[in-house]
Amino acid sequence: MRIFGRRVPVPQSVAMRRTLGGLLIAGGTLGFLPILGFWMVPLGLVVLSHDSAIVRRKRRQIEVKLGRRWKGGWFGSDKSED
Repeated sequence: MRIFGRRVPVPQSVAMRRTLGGLLIAGGTLGFLPILGFWMVPLGLVVLSHDSAIVRRKRRQIEVKLGRRWKGGWFGSDKSED
C-alpha cells in the first residue's frame, strides 16, 4: 500500500487487515488518551479500504474532493474579485 508516496507493508491475510483496521479505528476513538490519537481513524479506514468496496469508494471520493480543493485553492478560486 502506498501512502504519501511511501510503501507501507500491510498484512497479507484479509482477517489480519480487517483486525488491524478495526483496532486502529477503535484506538482512534480514544484519541483523547496520551498515546492514542485521532490520526488512527483515517489510517484504519485506509487499511480497511483495501478489502471493502464501500470504504474504498468513500476514500476515493474524499481523495478527489481534497485533490480538487488542493488544485483550486483551499477557499475556492484564487482570483481576486473587484
